[in-house]
Amino acid sequence: MESRYNPSVIEEKWQQQWAEQGVDLTPETTDKPKFYALSMFPYPSGNLHMGHVRNYSITDVIARVRRMQGYRVLHPMGWDAFGLPAENAAIDRGVPPAKWTYQNVAQMRSQLQRLGLSYDWNREVTTCSPEYYRWTQWLFLEFFKAGLAYQKEAAVNWDPIDQTVLANEQVDSEGRSWRSGAKVERRMLKQWFLKITDYADQLLNDLDQLAGWPERVRLMQENWIGKSIGAEVVFKTESGDDLPVFTTRPDTLWGATFMVLSPEHPLVEKLTTKKQSKVVKAYRAEAATKSEIDRTAEDREKTGVWTGSYAINPVNDEKIPIWIADYVLMGYGTGAIMAVPAHDQRDFEFAKKFDLPIKVVVQPVDQAIDADSMTEAYPHEGVMVHSGALEGIPAGKGAGQSIEAAIQWLEKQGKGKGTINYRLRDWLISRQRYWGCPIPVVHCPSCGIVPVPTSELPVCLPEEVDFTGRGASPLAQLESWITVPCSSCGTPARRETDTMDTFICSSWYFLRYPDAQNDKQVFDSVKTNDWMPVDQYVGGIEHAILHLLYSRFFTKVLRDRGLLNFNEPFKRLLTQGMVQAAAYKNPTTGKYIPPSQIADLADPKDPATGEKLTVVFEKMSKSKHNGIEPAQVLSKYGADTARMFILFKAPPEKDLEWDDADVEGQFRFLNRVWRLVTEFAESHSSSNSIDTKEPRTNDQGQMTKDEKDLRYAIHYAIQHITEDLEGDYQFNTAVSELMKLSNALTDAKCKDSPIYAEGIETLLKLLAPFAPHIAEELWHSLGYTNSVHHKLGVLPIDLR
Repeated sequence: MESRYNPSVIEEKWQQQWAEQGVDLTPETTDKPKFYALSMFPYPSGNLHMGHVRNYSITDVIARVRRMQGYRVLHPMGWDAFGLPAENAAIDRGVPPAKWTYQNVAQMRSQLQRLGLSYDWNREVTTCSPEYYRWTQWLFLEFFKAGLAYQKEAAVNWDPIDQTVLANEQVDSEGRSWRSGAKVERRMLKQWFLKITDYADQLLNDLDQLAGWPERVRLMQENWIGKSIGAEVVFKTESGDDLPVFTTRPDTLWGATFMVLSPEHPLVEKLTTKKQSKVVKAYRAEAATKSEIDRTAEDREKTGVWTGSYAINPVNDEKIPIWIADYVLMGYGTGAIMAVPAHDQRDFEFAKKFDLPIKVVVQPVDQAIDADSMTEAYPHEGVMVHSGALEGIPAGKGAGQSIEAAIQWLEKQGKGKGTINYRLRDWLISRQRYWGCPIPVVHCPSCGIVPVPTSELPVCLPEEVDFTGRGASPLAQLESWITVPCSSCGTPARRETDTMDTFICSSWYFLRYPDAQNDKQVFDSVKTNDWMPVDQYVGGIEHAILHLLYSRFFTKVLRDRGLLNFNEPFKRLLTQGMVQAAAYKNPTTGKYIPPSQIADLADPKDPATGEKLTVVFEKMSKSKHNGIEPAQVLSKYGADTARMFILFKAPPEKDLEWDDADVEGQFRFLNRVWRLVTEFAESHSSSNSIDTKEPRTNDQGQMTKDEKDLRYAIHYAIQHITEDLEGDYQFNTAVSELMKLSNALTDAKCKDSPIYAEGIETLLKLLAPFAPHIAEELWHSLGYTNSVHHKLGVLPIDLR
């Protein structure tokens, strides 16, 4: 055994031995309690960053602890491998997306293995592999059979120069195409949707089952689903067409003085008079160039035009003008709103700008409001006025108050009904892209939409494809792939050329890991139901809504299809904080300066202007020149040091500030542990080591004071580190306790005592989940032949 701590040697040694011995393979037996530990799988960009290292180190500690506690552990890894970057690489570099992706997977897998992560690589999944997306397609057909997958027209981003559909990420902040620079337009195309709205109530109500999730994530999902209780009211146009609206304030109908439709509303053309046609056409064209975020921004000036037509307010038969405005979206509610400017600030601003009438129907109990003197809307409770049957009723949501009374009146008069609306919209899954999972249907002129028979899955992506970045999707241009016979009638038909949103692939991958090699079915339900739900899921807060919501949706649908027997996929969720590093910013220009260009980092100045730079800790990124390459840290200090720093520097849910000095500090600590244990091993034969299989007693009568003090320190560490590894996972304080125990052993005056030997072994057992390589090496130096990562009792004794 080397006298000097050499992490590169011992880490490579143990990674090889663990792989050969299958130490991290998932048990097939079910005789022990299970624990499923999972990190959100990465997109294979080609290089790990420190955010990856933090995420995976956290989950690895949890998995290793559970193995040592006697659980059977499933801890897998895979790749979320479809996506736009691979297609861009094909356009820019002429590299086929599959080749680019698999090269990146191989490189990142090697990088992950250097970290000593205890993955069962036999269960690796890659979503772009036909062996995986065969089952993604099979699941799509299950949704289709259940009536949960359908096609309808929806807006897309259209590049008029390249004549192609753009993803949102390909549209810059000014609404221009990333490639051609053209002003992006909104066009209507037939696209595929999944009916997530059918599960809105379940997705909302079952949030109560997720006690192991951060409260803010549950709140984010609740707000995204956006349940609203109100009424649907039908206005009539002068020509007799219905204009249904949903409102949460039906009591204010008497104050509605105009209507606003989305520019995309199907009745706009019919409602537009000849006199207004030119301005309406121009406005609709302008609205088509704007993103939904731009259109609905609260601080944006309101715009709109009158159609020239009127609607009839159903509660008082008054004629009110019908406008169009881009802040009303066709995808939300009915695409039409009634505007009550006296009691809604957005409507108030619109009315003021376009000189539309304002009518007060709610006012404080003891104070009348003059509409002409209003400077802002009055959205508060009070008493109803100028409101027909609601006159004098208290305004509010409570029993007997105005909202309830308005719904009752509308239903009695046959002019509306109480209903529930959701902010959540059906999930648009179509992508006009090549590098995604093909949608397994054909379009037959005789039969309509026909599912591809399951025996013919997967529908594979063709390989001989040209990537230009212009025109329709490469799939839509490949006639030899598109034209196929209809499986129902034999008539020449055409394949669907859209591919699926990559969120589809990541919405079920965790269900595949328990049975990843199954080539006969999507998974064996017995195996997946045994391992699920995931006991601990770890990932970034940026996935708090879409990925987690879609995964919950998939789980509920597959439960209803008889494949699963549980309601929620993730029992506990940990959203780790970001990894930040110092960045040097010119406060005048906002430009970030690379540290390599700064003469004195203690007194940083802009090398071009001499201005003093501001030092800010921000998320690591290339644009801010503050990224730290994991490979550099591993080469200099080793994986165990990197892990220890990541885990010690901050609680897992907090942002972490990178500090080279603290990394060095962890390296020094591991060197101290190395010296401590190797000195003990050299001075004691393995026969003198404590047999950890023998029960320890609480007989302190024969101990010296030094022995009692040391044993107290040992079991204090065991107790507190165990507590830190449960509940909220306070890894930082656990590492601190390891340091205290190491110090206690260093200062101990009873180094020949069995208590000291017990302390040395306990230190290694407690260290093992955090720094697995050095712990294993030192454990074997004590004469052990089994792994320190196997079940080993480290239970505290009550020494009070």
